[in-house]
Amino acid sequence: MNDPPYRIVTERVVARCWEPRDAPALKEAVDSSLEHLLPWMPWAASEPQSLEQKVQLLREFRGQFDLGQNFVYGLFSMDESEVVGGSGFHKRIGEGALEIGYWIRSARAGEGLATEVSAALTRVGFELCGVDRIEIHTEPANERSAKIPRKLGYSEEARLRRRLYAAPGGEPRDAVIFTLFRDEFPRSPAASAQLEAYDAMGARVL
Repeated sequence: MNDPPYRIVTERVVARCWEPRDAPALKEAVDSSLEHLLPWMPWAASEPQSLEQKVQLLREFRGQFDLGQNFVYGLFSMDESEVVGGSGFHKRIGEGALEIGYWIRSARAGEGLATEVSAALTRVGFELCGVDRIEIHTEPANERSAKIPRKLGYSEEARLRRRLYAAPGGEPRDAVIFTLFRDEFPRSPAASAQLEAYDAMGARVL
């Protein structure tokens, strides 16, 4: 499997590797969206964090990205003046596969940004990373999130009890697993995603 690109540009969003200097913008996006995020994002239970904690978090994200361990993107407006959310690829579902995750700040919810980014990441996962399978995991009650993989041609493959990671001190949550395979991708809506992708040196790779 090839590592994902450092920067992806869609019609309305720049998805790129986080940098420590993004900490103030990330903190503002999360702090202003806590009520929106708490029901679905276990990490939100540890918020709000200090600016120093955010800097350290983004250093960890960047280090993991550089080492090919985990690929977390910040989602930015086209001029990169606003953090609109976060997304990324996770390698935790096994060899030759990636899991896509996403969150959108409350002020930009309902605009279709998560769908747009997930379509782009789906195309990148198959065409650049060369994986055989991509998954998206949601909670059964999170109907808005579940609409995204369905729109992109993913199949609901399973509903599993207590499989999503828990908030600190909490219980694992149930999961709905959506899957798209390489041979299904060309016929999926995600295959027509419009994007540009760039490597760590800024060279265009897609």
